[in-house]
Formats: sequence, C-alpha cells, structure tokens
Amino acid sequence: MRTLLFAAVALLLPAGAAHAAPALKVFPAAVELKGQDDRHAVVVQFVDDAGVTKDVTATAKLSLKDAAVAALAQGTLAPKKDGRTTLVAEAGGLRAEIPVTVSGADQSRPVSFRLDVMPVFMKHGCNNGSCHGAARGKDGFMLSLFGYDPAGDYHRITRAIVGRRIDLAAPEKSLLLEKSVGAVAHTGGKLFDTNHDDYKTLLRWLKAGAPDDGANVPEPVGVELLPAKVVFAAKGQAQKSVVLARYSDGSTRDVTRLALYMANNEAVAAIGKDGAVTGGGRGGAFVFARFGKFTVGAEVIVLPTDDKFRWPDPPEHNYIDALVFDKLKKLHLAPSELCSDEAFLRRAYLDLIGLPPARAEYDAFLADKDPKKRAKLIDALLERPEFVDMWAMKWGELLRVRANNQTPQYGRDSKAMFSYAAWVKEQMAQNRPLNEFAADLLVGSGSNFKSPPANLYTAGERLTPEKTAEDIAQVFLGTRIQCAQCHNHPFDRWTMDDYYGFAAFFAGMNLKRGTEGREVVVTNNPSANTTAHPVDGRRMKPKFLGGAAPDVDGQDPRKALAAWLTAADNAAFRETMANTIWAHFFGRGIVDPVDDVRISNPPSNKELLEALGRKLADDKFDKKKLVRDICNSRTYQLAAATNPTNELDEIYFSHAYVRRLRAEVLLDTVTRITGTEDRFAQSPPGTRAVQIHTGEVTNYFLTTFGRAPRETPCSCEVNREANLSQALHLMNGDTVTAKVAQSKFLPALLAEKKAPEVVIEELYIRTLCRRPTATETKKLVEIVQRETAPARLTELADAQLRTDATYRRAEERLKALRADLAKQPKGSKEAAALGKQVAALEQTQNAARGRLEGAAAQTVYGDILWGLFNSTEFTFNH
Repeated sequence: MRTLLFAAVALLLPAGAAHAAPALKVFPAAVELKGQDDRHAVVVQFVDDAGVTKDVTATAKLSLKDAAVAALAQGTLAPKKDGRTTLVAEAGGLRAEIPVTVSGADQSRPVSFRLDVMPVFMKHGCNNGSCHGAARGKDGFMLSLFGYDPAGDYHRITRAIVGRRIDLAAPEKSLLLEKSVGAVAHTGGKLFDTNHDDYKTLLRWLKAGAPDDGANVPEPVGVELLPAKVVFAAKGQAQKSVVLARYSDGSTRDVTRLALYMANNEAVAAIGKDGAVTGGGRGGAFVFARFGKFTVGAEVIVLPTDDKFRWPDPPEHNYIDALVFDKLKKLHLAPSELCSDEAFLRRAYLDLIGLPPARAEYDAFLADKDPKKRAKLIDALLERPEFVDMWAMKWGELLRVRANNQTPQYGRDSKAMFSYAAWVKEQMAQNRPLNEFAADLLVGSGSNFKSPPANLYTAGERLTPEKTAEDIAQVFLGTRIQCAQCHNHPFDRWTMDDYYGFAAFFAGMNLKRGTEGREVVVTNNPSANTTAHPVDGRRMKPKFLGGAAPDVDGQDPRKALAAWLTAADNAAFRETMANTIWAHFFGRGIVDPVDDVRISNPPSNKELLEALGRKLADDKFDKKKLVRDICNSRTYQLAAATNPTNELDEIYFSHAYVRRLRAEVLLDTVTRITGTEDRFAQSPPGTRAVQIHTGEVTNYFLTTFGRAPRETPCSCEVNREANLSQALHLMNGDTVTAKVAQSKFLPALLAEKKAPEVVIEELYIRTLCRRPTATETKKLVEIVQRETAPARLTELADAQLRTDATYRRAEERLKALRADLAKQPKGSKEAAALGKQVAALEQTQNAARGRLEGAAAQTVYGDILWGLFNSTEFTFNH
C-alpha cells in the first residue's frame, strides 16, 4: 500500500468559486469578557485572492476604540470596566473590526471545580486511559475517563485518603500539587512549575477550601476551533488558534490554554499544546481541539511550492465531477485520463452486476459508435436481475441476514432467515426508497416468520437496548457510539447521556416464542421507555442521537425514531446512505470506513458528500438514480493509471483505485468464465455466490477471500485485503484448478480448430475483457507451438506414461508377449494367437498415447487460462 500523504481537507474558497478579493479576518467574530479574571486572545488572519492564508497576529496593528473598557496586550484582551467597544485590526492596507463586550468587570468569579479544575486534568492527560482514567486508575488514584463523572472525581480527590491528596491547612503541600510540580515522585512526571497558570488555578481552588460546584453551574454546550480553515503557501508556516467554549448560560469563554490538541496527519500539519498549527509537507490534514466532552476540527492545507502545476481542465459530466475536480484543482492534483472502453466495460459489469461481460456483449459494446454508449450500458445493467442480487447481498451483510439455530431462546431460525432474505431482495427488486426500507425495519414487530422486518431484532445474541442502539446507529447513521457506553467518546461529540438516551428507544423491546417452536415474536412495551444511566442511576428517556427528545410516553418510540432518522432533512442518514453507495463503486468512502463517521475522521470532500446526500434525498431516496449519477461521472470513469501529480493520492478520487474483487464476485466470475457450477449448502444448484443468503458458509474459497460472516454490522467484515493464503489457494487450491479442468467452453473452442492467436484472444477477452497485446500474443503463440510440436507431444506423453502404473504393466506384458512370439515357429497356431494378443495390446497402448497427445493442446490452453486467473489484473477491479 502506498504511503498516504493527503488527509481530508477543504480550502477556504467555496466549491467552484472564482478568486475572491484579499481579506483580513479576526477570530473570534466577537469577544465577551465576564469578570475581572477573564482573558480572551484574538487571532488575525490574512487571506489572499487565491484563498491562501497567513497569520498576521504578531504584525497587525491592533487597537481599541475605547481603551477605557478593556486592555489589550500581546493580542489578549482583559476587562477594565463594563461596557462595549470595538477591536480594530489593520494589516497590509486592510482593516477588520470585531465588537468587545465587558460585564462584571469589578467582580471575581469564584473558582469552579468543573469549569476550572477538571479542564486542567484533561489538558495534562491526567484522566486519559493510560493514566488515572484507566479502569482501575493508576498508582492508587482513579479519575473518570475524560471526566465523564465530575461528581465521582470530586469525591475521590477530596474524600478519599483524607489529608493526603489535598491539605487545606497547607494547600501548597497537597499531594495534588506536589506531584504535579515534581516535588514528589510522580509516574506521570512533572506537569508544570509553580509559575504556571494551571498551578495557580489548582492552588486557588485549594485555598478557597476545595469547594464543589452548586447545582446551577453552567455546562459547555459547544466548542469552536478558530480559524476553521488554514491554507499554508509552503512548509514551515504557522497559524495561532483560539478555542471558544459556549456554555448553557449563554456565555462564551476562551479556553485555548485549557484545550487538548491533536492532529490526524502530523506529516502535513502539527499542532502544539498552545494550539499553534505548523505546516509540514504538501497535502491536507485536520487538527483537533478537545474541551470537556466536545472535539472540534479545523482543516489545514499545505500547498506544494514551485511545482509549476497547470490544471488540465477536463470536461465535467455532472455535479460529481464539478465537486471532485474543484478539490483536485486546489490540491494541485491533475485527474487521470478517461479509461478505455474495455476497462470501463469490465469495471461497470463487475461493479453493477458482479459478473464479467460475455464475448457477445464485449463485441457489441466495442463496435457501438454512439457517444452515449456508456450511459446506455449503465441503464441496461441497472435493470438486470443481477444488480438486485448485488444490493440484496450488501444489505444482507449490513442487516446480518443469517440463521442462528444455536440460541433457541432468541435466535433466528433458517425459515425466518430465508423469509428475511427474500424480503430484502424484494425491496431491492422494487427499488424501494431507502428511507421507507429503513423505516419498515426500525418499526418491525410481530412474528419473524410472518413479518420479515421484525428480524432486525432477532440476531445471534440476546436483545438489549444498548446493543440494538449501537447497531442501528452504525448501519443507518454511520456512527459508532460504542465508546460512549462506558465514558464520553474521546474523539467525538457523543456522551453517555447521548448513548443511553438513544438506547431508550429500544428499552421496551422484547422477544418471545411464537406458537411454532422456531418462531420468535418481537414486541414492545410502551411503558418501559427508559434506560438507567450507569453513573448516577438517572432514568434516561428516548432522545434522538444529536437531536431533541420526542414526547413518546405511552407509545412505541421506534415510530418517532423512524420518522426522524429517515427524514429527508436528516443529513446523517442521507449522507451515510449516499456514502455507502459511493464506497461500493470506488472501494472507499468519502468518509472511510463508511460506518465510522466522527469529527476526528472527517470526509475527504465534505462538499461532495453533502451534495450526494442532498441529491439522494431530492430523488426520494432512489438508489438507482444515485448509482446512475456516480457511474456516469467522469470521476468514476477515470483510468487507474496515475500521473506525477496524483500517484500518491488515495482519498481524493483523482484516479480509479485498484481494488481486489470481493470474494463472491471473484468466485462467480471464475465460474461464469469456465462455464462450471458451484454448490452451496442450503442453496439450490446454480446459485451464484452473490445469491447466498446465509452467513454460515463453509466454502473455503469464500472464507479465504474474506466473505462477511455477518456476525456484526461492521463494514470491516468484508475483507478485500490480499494475503498469502489467497495467492496460494489460487495457485495450488482445487477451486481454480478444478474449474479450468472442468471448463466446458475450452474443449468446444478447440474443436473449432482455430489458430492459436484466435484462441488466445478469446481467453483474454473472457477473463480480462481486453485483447492481448502483440507481445503477449507472440510469446503465448510460441509457447503453444512449442508445447504442441510432434516431438514435444511425444516427450510429454512419454513423461506422463512413465508415471502411469497401468501403462507400465501393459508395456511389461507387451514385452513379454513379443519375446514369446519370437520363440514360436512362423505360421504356427501359437504364433497366430500371440500375434493377435500383441496387436490388441499395441492398439490399446497407442490409443492411450494418442489420448495424451490429443489432450496436449487443451492442457496448454488450460494452463494459459489458469495463468490469467492468477494474474493481478484478473483478481482486481481497475
């Protein structure tokens, strides 16, 4: 795998925008100072006409229109008296202004455990998983992971080991402080010295008596990292940041000093503990700030320097190309050329119907001179029944369509599994809108025999609100909320409150046995619509993930959930569905993996993802229309061959990504080409691998090549990574070898007595969907002619006959008979009888040799076919 240099980014200019006028920007857009201890930093950024940014905070002229209201020193504002004023920034002949408001300038806010002390623990990693936030703490001291339980943390600090961790009589001697400054041995080392602001915060809290907060202490409700977009003109440039926290009482606070920072690609952009971003190598990255339970990201671009890039201005087929090319242009990545008709034909067939084109289909497409022939082919393939099979398989994986008869109390019997699979396939055949399809699944109830959607809740494990909520969020919202079950998510917005509020939608779910022993009935108790919060025992009512709490008392809350989740204005649902479809055709999602959407895993092209989601919703969630848009785009039809600018790109879709065929498609392709047939358990003869309903497959080929076992809804279950076992099985396993030997088309092809060049071309077109090159033809014809020459045939036949015990015994018998015949008088009855035996045995031996020599051509061409099946070109889609 090539080294990834680029991370998901977006430039300052909007998609498709022309060059804008230079601008001076001040962050934040407004400043509020509350209390005499409040401080607020500002950052000044210059943006040129190409969207390139530069931090001019240190060189800009900053002033206040009314210096009596606030003080300004080194880019930091402090209150003087209540009132309003304006901060003015001037640089490069440009000017920008932001309002400044001061209140409570003569008051000092009491130190707060939650607002002031706990952020210090987060900033210095005290409550992370490798330190005191571990499940059992560290060195006898435990904090809640990332501060999800402030009340418990307060108790452990102030009440456990009284007189050691804190000493109110001599605050400076508190263990909490002495370990932090290195005065006492500390596994985590020295965190800061006595002059540090964080030391002063802790000391101030201890001197105040280490008070706990009252009931109405405001909580953070959001965080901003500013500026949100940075474009460096070259390596080594820097940009200061400011982090704002918004609180439940409507106030804002500069928490730049208290935020925790990280980056997803430090080779491109790194961020220091003070929030300063530094550019590295060319490409894009995201930097993140975490404060409280929130993580927020900012996009960073480092442009290549002196690369003399010229945009080739390729034609755009639709809106997809406009958005993809806009990003590529900004990144100085030229898209590859359009792929050949042969490459497109194979790619489209394998992606849309999971089978290679037949020879007649190949000839017809190549002979068609209509400039719209690619669009016509896409339309035709969309109407093939095999297209339905492909998407029935994909949804079968996501929904875990499989039987589980080992858990009779709550499992899914084979009868229910087949009913479920048939229903899913019927939905795909009808092209049922994806939002309606999902809604039916979410509210599924009743017998899992009579109501197939109810099988969403009859998996292989016992039904629980928590596990069900995790699966629903992952499949339909692309979100993995599992981390929030035990603590606030470390790299996303989800909290334990979010987790258990979402799980409450399924709190009333239950399973019971039906009238038939194998039947499971899914029920819901409307009076049991709450879950218990594990920290404080609160009863959590149903709450949409990242949304409001609906009034569902006395109702089945899943109906409200289905309406919210599948609504056209739910960006998470529509973008997850669009991204899932996109990933099928490109081998990776715009957010990748498709079911791991989070702030710290941003989309590689946000504008494209949003556009695809809106288009899907505008088209009433018709997946065929989105598939048609994707396949007709020039982006999908780009060649896999790269150019010097895009050879390292693996996420921006500047060229077709080479991707190994998934297990089912690979096996079906080999089977279709050879004209053989596969047999699978619980499936009728002639069933293709794509059509297998159950996940319990014992086929060694499919297992080796990564078929999803359907045990979880994770997209990672489908494994397309190549490995040594796969290579060995293709070369030495019985699957390909047996299918080549049993091939029905090869003997028929050779019976036509066609020239070697014609046969070789046929093999290439069937397997690789292209004609062989002149060099390939020349070399293979030489091999065929050499291996089928009379002398070579005799040599090969002799070699094989020497290992044939029956033939060797017959040879020994023939030798003995000839010796006996030589001893008999000519014309005698004995000589005549022996002569007949010798003639008969010679005829048998010659027939055996003839069969071997006659099969030599089929063996040679079979070896060529075997070699093509083992080629990288065959096993990968490109």
